[in-house]
Amino acid sequence: MALSANSHADGAAIAKAGAGAAPACQTCHGAAGEGVPQGGFPRLAGLGASYMQRQLDAFVAGTRVSSVMMPIAKALAVVDRAEVSAYYAALPVQAVPAAVLPAAPASAPAVAPASARVGATLAIRGRWADKLPSCEQCHGPGGRGVGSDFPALTGQGATYLANQLMAWKTGARPPGPLGLMAAVAKKLSDAEVRAVADHYASLPVRGAR
Repeated sequence: MALSANSHADGAAIAKAGAGAAPACQTCHGAAGEGVPQGGFPRLAGLGASYMQRQLDAFVAGTRVSSVMMPIAKALAVVDRAEVSAYYAALPVQAVPAAVLPAAPASAPAVAPASARVGATLAIRGRWADKLPSCEQCHGPGGRGVGSDFPALTGQGATYLANQLMAWKTGARPPGPLGLMAAVAKKLSDAEVRAVADHYASLPVRGAR
């Protein structure tokens, strides 16, 4: 228990003040790990420790590409990556009401009225004619997350979710367990990527753990 407490304390220091060349995580991910949706920075609070550590390791290895996160992850020692992952995994998830999605820029193409239905249908039912499973089959009802491999989707901003789906489509992010996410993303059109991202970003988040 003492070792665990010390680990989280070290992780807290990294999150709040950084370590070496790595800046404080809360600069981009919020003081409570709640994320900054408008900036495309994901929620970290309550995600699985092993999942987050694998993502940091992937940034170090260059198998997950991000101009922001790669140098930060490389500035952290292996033990630092483990400790900050454990710290964020232990943080409570803050309750967030259903989001009101921002209006599209005037220069953006008009979004079909059916977009919300498309996102919800893909999330809940999938499209079996294309062997495309629903998001809920792996990420759980309402996208609340399942185990250490399938993180929560609720509480993440639409920009972040859409960017990750596009990263899987283009190979800028590792394909995940059994190559599932790359296979799924490649079956979605760009419009469907945004529809699914908007769907999950619009759902309320329950607090606590």
